[in-house]
Amino acid sequence: MRHRSEGQAGSEGQAGSEGQAGSEGQAGSEGQAGSDGRLRLDGLVAVVTGAGSGIGAACATRLAAEGARVGILDISPEAAQATASTITAQGGQALPLPCDVSEEPQVKAALAALTSAYGDRIDVLHSNAAALGRDVFGRDHSLTDMDVDVWDRTMAVNLRGAMLMVKHTAPAMTEGGSIVVTASVSGLTGDTDHAAYGTSKAALTGFVRYAATMYGKHGIRCNAIAPALVMTPTAHRALGPARLADKAAERLLPWACEVEDVANLVAFLASAKSRCITGQTLVLDSGTLAHRPEHTLHAWREAADQD
Repeated sequence: MRHRSEGQAGSEGQAGSEGQAGSEGQAGSEGQAGSDGRLRLDGLVAVVTGAGSGIGAACATRLAAEGARVGILDISPEAAQATASTITAQGGQALPLPCDVSEEPQVKAALAALTSAYGDRIDVLHSNAAALGRDVFGRDHSLTDMDVDVWDRTMAVNLRGAMLMVKHTAPAMTEGGSIVVTASVSGLTGDTDHAAYGTSKAALTGFVRYAATMYGKHGIRCNAIAPALVMTPTAHRALGPARLADKAAERLLPWACEVEDVANLVAFLASAKSRCITGQTLVLDSGTLAHRPEHTLHAWREAADQD
């Protein structure tokens, strides 16, 4: 079962770290914030799950561009290799690590390989993996029709996977670090389908508060990001023009999020520029959740009148 990268039209990815704060003050092992605008993650070791495609691939590529050495975790060996090859072709350092994040032995083995290659430390974790294949997400509908196997697999990858990644990376954050977990706006609202997915994402927003509270004294920060629709080729194929128009009517801004927008936020949270932010859920939704329902109704009526 494929774990894709979060933020595609209901699609997501698997596996993230951090460096020293220059003029901004000490921030554990977080990278320097440079005067040239770069986030300066030079020398840090990061691990990104679900990094074989979509948001995970974009975030891994951005962290590497900022100077981090990145472990590329994905359930698909081919996808992990593809992202790593892209990074190395751009002059970065990346190590492909096939891994099902719901399986603790695989998580331990992947992280052991990462620390063996890059040193006995991890600075940044971006836990981004989710079960979003047709065999799981595609069967995640109403509660009364829920297949227990769909519910259990969703929780195993989306929630237990995040727990296992934190369990086995936090001890390696010996100089502090940053943990970023991909949640979703689906965890902040209700909907008429994808109950397992939305519930797992809601749980992650609470999970980051616990992790932040438990490990803050060690200089480890933990935050969640909650994207709405992120425009990827998968989103265009899965939604089609009518659904995309509905999504546009829900937004306040005229543009939807791109994977680069998510990568910008993840890189910021990995850096010393965010050194006082922890235990938070940051929403990237172009204003989707910021308004009353009437806004969407008016937008739909305006669109109908123009037709």
